[in-house]
Amino acid sequence: MSAASLNDLHAFATVARLRSFRQAAAVLGVSPSALSHALRGLESRLGVRLLNRTTRSVAPTEAGARLLARLSPALGDIQAALDEVNDFRDSPLGRLRINAPRPACEQVLAPLVCRFLARHPGMQVELVADDALVDIVAAGFDAGVRFGERLQQDMVALPIGPAQRFVVVASPAYLAAHGAPRTPHELPGHACVRLRFPSGAIYRWDFARDGEALEVEVNGPITVGEMPLAIHAAEAGLGLAYVYASYAAAGLAAGRLRTVLDDWRPADEHFYLYYPSRKLLPAGLRAFVDMLHEHPPR
Repeated sequence: MSAASLNDLHAFATVARLRSFRQAAAVLGVSPSALSHALRGLESRLGVRLLNRTTRSVAPTEAGARLLARLSPALGDIQAALDEVNDFRDSPLGRLRINAPRPACEQVLAPLVCRFLARHPGMQVELVADDALVDIVAAGFDAGVRFGERLQQDMVALPIGPAQRFVVVASPAYLAAHGAPRTPHELPGHACVRLRFPSGAIYRWDFARDGEALEVEVNGPITVGEMPLAIHAAEAGLGLAYVYASYAAAGLAAGRLRTVLDDWRPADEHFYLYYPSRKLLPAGLRAFVDMLHEHPPR
């Protein structure tokens, strides 16, 4: 089998698994048009349609589904064999793809990735900032980052970076006009800056004190999709915002923001790097995990 035909089969398996030329092209590092051309060539050589395509969706045909079922274990064995060969190098080579929410990328992963690349110059890291809950296996990622309570049970998880602290903040002008809430129970009477997840769900604010845990659904004049926007809204006096303390640090230091409900602050949480449980990890991921073990979070 020629290298080109093996690449075409790998390309087909990626498209069929993700059911998206755009996502598969991102995983493979090629353009969607080049990928589509390669798949048409493969179908032409085989004399059978492998994928049904519309402007909105891609799905394997019956023949394509059978081919994918046979190919997936074989391609997995080939990748595992290449990873074993990579073990004989002084430093791993290849690409490491990590999916993580934007705050984790900015506050935790960026310095770790810089350290990793300095140690392993033959590696490339693709760090995708995505606040949606992504199936990292289906999307072709080696690993992902999430808070512990949002991890799938069949994943290996490793805490990374400093613990993240949440605070409730507001501008001095808002507090002067409306007062500060003394307990989370008073939040329904306040204007709040809401945060919407990519899934469409509105984030509920978590609180805890003396063994009591609360989850509060808030309302307010503005809903945003990212915490930096929530900071801007709070500084503008639009209401209370529930954010990472690190995002609010500059505003607090400059006096543009003040914290409230500090005695109801929930326990600090760590981000976790997670990945599928496999006996043979890709060499790049294993090297990244080994580096994390050298500097465990405090």
